[in-house]
Amino acid sequence: MSHPDILLIGHVTRDLLSADPQSDYRVGGTVSFGAVTAARLGRAPTVITRAASSTDLSALPAEAEVLALPSPVTTTFANVYTEQGRAQCCHAQALPIRSSDIEGRLRRPRAVLLGPLVNEIGADVAGIFDDATLVVATPQGWMRRWDDAGRVYSKRWDDAGGILACLDVVVLSEEDIEHDLSRLDPFLERVPLVVVTESREGSTLYRRGGRGAIVKTRIPPRPAEEVDPTGAGDVFATAFMIRLEETGDPVESARFANIAASFGVEHVGMDGIPGRETILAYMQEHPFGVATGEP
Repeated sequence: MSHPDILLIGHVTRDLLSADPQSDYRVGGTVSFGAVTAARLGRAPTVITRAASSTDLSALPAEAEVLALPSPVTTTFANVYTEQGRAQCCHAQALPIRSSDIEGRLRRPRAVLLGPLVNEIGADVAGIFDDATLVVATPQGWMRRWDDAGRVYSKRWDDAGGILACLDVVVLSEEDIEHDLSRLDPFLERVPLVVVTESREGSTLYRRGGRGAIVKTRIPPRPAEEVDPTGAGDVFATAFMIRLEETGDPVESARFANIAASFGVEHVGMDGIPGRETILAYMQEHPFGVATGEP
């Protein structure tokens, strides 16, 4: 079999429809939103995940190659949105994904997104890919802890160095760092390009400039009527990765990803994730300027 186009690694999730652990669910997780995004952008996604055999994965696009490794349970979350932000509980965790789970042909994709949710991607995975592969990570799952009741909290990622050294891009949200920009320092020291998503405010690029200076570029948002913000960061990360692999232009890629995510939040679940033509048409109709400077 040929090498994959777009590779997505991480747990699919059962996203409960209420705070009740016994409620119905929708399939979610970074790799699920990423697979739909990639397919709607005309790319061919391959998903490596772990889930119980009883989990309904029919929401993943027919174009996706889904390699569902066995697990006694599927990672399960309840997301409750309030005026103070998202309250999240983790009710179950699938087994981890290791480098030994990823066969040789899968190690040379055009781009790979590491999307951990519960620290399930081992540190040995990030370094196995071909030098020509664009390696991107959304590190939220390495930056989480949860209490005995499953309530999820942010934490510092103290053992990040080995993984960060293997990455080309990190995409994370203000929420992941609890709005504390000083927590970006380990990323900025080791990764050439860091993108911070800022909900309704768009996103900001952090890139190394001359003499090691970090150049900050703010990317404006597309205004959206938010219905369901779940998965917006995953849509952004996948769209950004794909456009960066295609163009090599991080500013255009962030604008492209902002627009993709903004359309996505206007519908429930994955229904609103747009196609390429919709995004490019909006970009053409709404040219933009960016603000660049030192942080």
